[in-house]
Amino acid sequence: MVGPAAGVDIMSNTIAIVGRPNVGKSTLFNRLVGQRKAIMDNQSGVTRDRHYGYGDWTGKYYTVIDTGGYVHNSEDIFEGEINKQVKLAIEEADVVLFMVDVDAGLHPLDEEFANVLRRYEGQKPIYLVANKADTNARVHAAGEFYALGLGEGDIFSISSQSGSGTGDLLDAVVSHFEEEGVEEPDAGVPKIAVVGRPNAGKSSFVNLLLGTDRSIVTDIAGTTRDSIQARYNAFGNEFILVDTAGLRRKSKVNEDIEFYSVLRAIRAMEESDVCVVMLDATRGIEAQDVNIISLADKNRKGIVILVNKWDLIEDKQTNTAKEFEEKIREKIAPISYPPIVFISVLNKQRVHKAIETAIEVYHNKMKKVPTSQLNEVMLAEIEKYPPPATKGKLVRIKYATQLPTHNPVFAFFCNLPQYVKESYTRFLENRLRENFDFTGVPIGIIFRKK
Repeated sequence: MVGPAAGVDIMSNTIAIVGRPNVGKSTLFNRLVGQRKAIMDNQSGVTRDRHYGYGDWTGKYYTVIDTGGYVHNSEDIFEGEINKQVKLAIEEADVVLFMVDVDAGLHPLDEEFANVLRRYEGQKPIYLVANKADTNARVHAAGEFYALGLGEGDIFSISSQSGSGTGDLLDAVVSHFEEEGVEEPDAGVPKIAVVGRPNAGKSSFVNLLLGTDRSIVTDIAGTTRDSIQARYNAFGNEFILVDTAGLRRKSKVNEDIEFYSVLRAIRAMEESDVCVVMLDATRGIEAQDVNIISLADKNRKGIVILVNKWDLIEDKQTNTAKEFEEKIREKIAPISYPPIVFISVLNKQRVHKAIETAIEVYHNKMKKVPTSQLNEVMLAEIEKYPPPATKGKLVRIKYATQLPTHNPVFAFFCNLPQYVKESYTRFLENRLRENFDFTGVPIGIIFRKK
C-alpha cells in the first residue's frame, strides 16, 4: 500500500449484487441507491468494476456494490478481471443478492455461478433474486430457479425496472443489519478526481494508492466506464479518490456506452474538489489534455497535473523535465497555477509526491486569509505599485476581504472599480499567490465600490 496510513474505509451494512451479465444488476443498484449512478445498457458486460452507492430502508443505512456480470470461457478479454472484482465484492459484503433473469429462464451460467457462491453459504446470507418478474406468469415461472438449491428461503421475484417486490427484498436484507449504518458516509469528505485521456494510467494510479485492484486495468483504452470511488487515508487526511473513464474528443466517442462514460467522468470532475489530470509522457500534452485542464479551470477546481510514464522517456538530460514543463505551461496558458509532478506508476516513482501535492492543493482551496493579515500585506503591495490612471482617473483601493465562498475569492473595495484594468487584476492575483500560497487553485478577484 502506498502512502502513510493508506487504506480503504471498511463499510458496514454492505449489499453485493451479483450474477451473470445482463440480468438487471445495475438497474437494481440504481433503485436501491435512489439515483442513476450506474450505466445501464442492453449490451452485456457494461459494468466491469465494483461500483459503490448508498441508500436506506426502514431507518437503516447501507452500502450497495454493483458488479460486472460473471462469465466463464467467453471471448471477453475482461472475463478474468471482472470475475475477480465479483469475488472481491462478495467477500466485502454482509448480504449477497444473486440475481437471475426470469425472462431468459435458468441459464448454464446461473448454475455455474451458483457453484461459486456455495463456498460462501453459512458465512453470509445469500438471497436468490428473480428479476423481470413483472407479470403473474413470470412470478410463477421463477420457481424453476429453486433447482439451483441456493439462497435463504423463498426466491424473491422482483422487477428492478418498476420496483415491484424490492420492498419485501429489502425488508429481508436489512433484518441482518445490527447497526443503523451511516447516512451518506462520504458527505463532507474531500473528493479528488483522477481524470485524463484514455490509457494514461489513471486506474493503475488509483489501484497503486489503494493497494488493491479497485479498477480493472488493461492496455485497452476505455477499460474504465463508470466513475469508481474509494475512501483513502494518507498524510493524516481522509478523502475520496475517484477513478474516471478516459475523456476522448467528441468525434472519437462512437458508442452509447462510451458516451455515458464520458458524461459520468465530467460529472465526477464537477463534483470533485481537486482534479488530478494525468498526461502520458510518451505522447506529450495534446489538445484533449488542454481541453480537460480548461474544463477543470472553468469549473473552478483545484488542479494537479501528473506526467505519467516518465520512466519511458529515454535519453533524459538535466533539463528534460524543465523543458517538458515549459511546453505544458505554454499550451495551457493563461492557466498558470497548477503544479506539475513527473511520475511513473509502473515503477512507483513520486506517487507519494503526487498525492501529497493533491492534498496540499485541497488545503489551499479551503484556505481562509484573515482580513487583518490580508490588508496588511496587500495594501503594502498596492502602495508600492498602485493601479495606473485611466482617462485621468486615479483608482484608490481602500481595503480587501476574502468572501465566504467555496473557492478563494477576494473583494477589493475602491472608489472607481470600473477603471481597474485586467493587467492590474493579474498583478493582484500574482501577489496573492506569492504571499499566501494558492498553488493549484483558481483565484477570483472582484472590485466593489467603497
